[in-house]
Amino acid sequence: MNAQTERLTLSGPAGAIEAVRDCATLADGAAPRGVAIIAHPHPLFGGTMDNKVVQTLARAFVQCGWTAVRFNFRGVGATAGVYDEGRGELQDLLAVVEQVAPAAEGQPLALAGFSFGAFVTSHALEALWPTQRVQKAVLVGTAASRFTVAPVPPDAHLRTLVVHGEQDDTVPLSAVMDWARPQILPVTVVPAGGHFFHGQLPLLKNLVVRHLQSGA
Repeated sequence: MNAQTERLTLSGPAGAIEAVRDCATLADGAAPRGVAIIAHPHPLFGGTMDNKVVQTLARAFVQCGWTAVRFNFRGVGATAGVYDEGRGELQDLLAVVEQVAPAAEGQPLALAGFSFGAFVTSHALEALWPTQRVQKAVLVGTAASRFTVAPVPPDAHLRTLVVHGEQDDTVPLSAVMDWARPQILPVTVVPAGGHFFHGQLPLLKNLVVRHLQSGA
């Protein structure tokens, strides 16, 4: 399956938002399954929409017939504004959703994020879940030791994949388990995996593809 990449400039609360849309080329002119919004790691530590884990997530969605949209949070790349500890970044993410997958169009929506991006995505999932538009969610390397991650709505558990590396030295696995335990939310642990899944990105991609192909 081939993918076409398009650069976008969207509007956000702090100004322009730099984004990239990866579109699958589907057989027989079939429509995409929906639109996936993917959030990148911490802006102050080199996180961008071109991060390898973020790109891996995009490839998994495209392989499964979704349109994948990656974007830079405020203060990163050509996106206007300054880092806002997750508050403004959530508004950035919601602004992207409304522009590339407007509620009025009724397209299925997926949300995914890595590290800081997973923290922001958790709050977007909490905000958008009542609309019942979110079909799939993927949280990778969730920054539970550094931020207050929102709980996953109970009805969204089967639609949500949480992946964490066993040997993550940036966000300890124990922190994610402490967040997940009260929710009885399953966590998929990659043995010997680190925060950036070096050498294990193909495995991460396969885990996401399997989740996206499941019927939940």
